[in-house]
Amino acid sequence: MKIGPLQLETPLLLAPIAGHCDLTFRMLCREQGGVGLASTDLLNSRAILMGARRTLELAATNEHDSPCGMQLYGNSEDPLPEAACWAIDHGAKLIDINMGCPVDKVAKKHGGSLLLRDCLSTMRLTERIVDAVRAHSGGTIPVTAKMRLGWDPEHFVAPQLARDLESIGVQAVTVHGRWTVQFFSGKADWGRIGEVVRAVQIPVIGNGDVTEPEHVVDLMRATGCAGVMVGRGALRTPWIFRRAAALLATGVVSEEPSLLEKCQVVARHIELLQRYAPCERHALHAMRARIAWYGKTMGPIKPLKESIRLAESLESMATATENWIQQLDQGVVHQSSSAILTQL
Repeated sequence: MKIGPLQLETPLLLAPIAGHCDLTFRMLCREQGGVGLASTDLLNSRAILMGARRTLELAATNEHDSPCGMQLYGNSEDPLPEAACWAIDHGAKLIDINMGCPVDKVAKKHGGSLLLRDCLSTMRLTERIVDAVRAHSGGTIPVTAKMRLGWDPEHFVAPQLARDLESIGVQAVTVHGRWTVQFFSGKADWGRIGEVVRAVQIPVIGNGDVTEPEHVVDLMRATGCAGVMVGRGALRTPWIFRRAAALLATGVVSEEPSLLEKCQVVARHIELLQRYAPCERHALHAMRARIAWYGKTMGPIKPLKESIRLAESLESMATATENWIQQLDQGVVHQSSSAILTQL
């Protein structure tokens, strides 16, 4: 898949998941395989230029996190063009404009889905960003936009907005198949995504309700989209990209990782947090939340989840996980999770 001058190895993208998509998680997903592009958490344009500590942490990237997209949010009163240039100077290979976040603190004040309510103003803002990025990068960095279908079913703006964005130099759009008023409830409308695909020549990336490798193929067939962005589905299965890439390449679904392999992924996530997290307090909070997501695919592993939830250090989290890995590796790996619990 190609987005302007940027060639991706696969048409599979990790979404900029608010509160979850830090450097360690992006690296973890990349290590599992199949990721064509991963993006930072959404970044406040003013906070970037002010050097706000937390925003700079969210924007952190390195040589193992490439190609990395940086997603910016704001409105016409915010310094989005300047923030885009900052992002290029700090490792971004793609600039994405958030036009889809439904969360109140973003959509009601600073941008996100608010940009879908005044498309003319949004076009003027986007043109300024495109011009700034083109001048600053010499045309080597593409600008994209991530949007929803519209604010509500009475305002299906995505096809026309995508056409207008294409006309001013935006080189791809991602469409989440829900209305802003839905937040994450209900079902994503893939048919409407297909209407956006047919409205433009640039790549359209489909997003919404992709939690299994088969969903990637289903979404691409249903809509004709050029790529698929995975959001919440990746939180519990960071290996989804590898399995989906294999399915696209061979037509065959690979086996889901074993319980042992999933525990090894958890251990690797902890290891990455130990190395790259800005502070242990943040890392502990992140892993306590994440084990609940991982646990949804791992069967009855309450002892491991409790060990991680109650741990007071990353080291103790790592020890608890390694104990599980050792016992699974000592002959019980082929048994069911309930049988493993009995032996533990």
